[in-house]
Amino acid sequence: MREINVGDVTKTVAHLFEHSCHYLTDDVLAALKQAREKEKSPVARDVLGNMLEDVEIAGKEQIPLCQDTGLSVVWLELGQEVRLTGGDLYTAINEGVRRGYDEGYLRKSAVRQPFSARVNTRDNTPADIWTDIVPGDKLKITVMPKGGGSENMSRLTVLTPALGRQGIIDYVVNRVSEAGSNPCPPVIVGVGIGGTTEKTMMLAKKALLREVGKPNSDEEVAELEREILHRVNNLGIGAMGYGGTITALAVHAEAFPCHIASLPVAVCLMCWCDRKGEATL
Repeated sequence: MREINVGDVTKTVAHLFEHSCHYLTDDVLAALKQAREKEKSPVARDVLGNMLEDVEIAGKEQIPLCQDTGLSVVWLELGQEVRLTGGDLYTAINEGVRRGYDEGYLRKSAVRQPFSARVNTRDNTPADIWTDIVPGDKLKITVMPKGGGSENMSRLTVLTPALGRQGIIDYVVNRVSEAGSNPCPPVIVGVGIGGTTEKTMMLAKKALLREVGKPNSDEEVAELEREILHRVNNLGIGAMGYGGTITALAVHAEAFPCHIASLPVAVCLMCWCDRKGEATL
């Protein structure tokens, strides 16, 4: 049994949110540079160039990559041989969010009682926390500051099983088409297939955490990703909706067994400013 003090969790969460709002990870940066090289539209190339300039300025000046610093989403992989000490885990995570958003001068975007008063919580808490129990004696923390523009374009449906693979492709492509410029393309398209409705939504969101452009390890799913990406990039939406040949940087799909009478499909879009961070204690 290995002990981890929750104070270390708070410090880690604070750092991850602040850092991820100031810097893009190497995979996202490489994907944006590759998109600029491949893009055929001069206007879209200029827009992609502006995005890369924004990344450079944000890191240099220690200011947010985007004014929308997102809702705080946290995933935990908690080793079953870990013993947490010093307090409550979720309280420690929320304290980390509070510190990170305060010390990093990040915009607080969480509102309480969403259907009525919508009063800002003023510290971006509570975080949206998801925990998996895994083998081992470590705690992996992954954060995602999820912006509202792209999150608002997420959708869930339950197709009839007879629609099958083609039905999934058509649904995802139509969703990106309907979203247009709203999610700030070029996007990353997270696709969840199977499970129950809540499971498929989580599959779609967690798929966004994968290294950008890294295919699913299941070749059948990877081929589905490639076909959807090809069709999405033929929509002509382009960077920030100005038209072009690169509407999506990648499509990441995850599949899970489902009921014989169901075919749940979820789409979760991520904007070009794909902010994420992880650390292992």
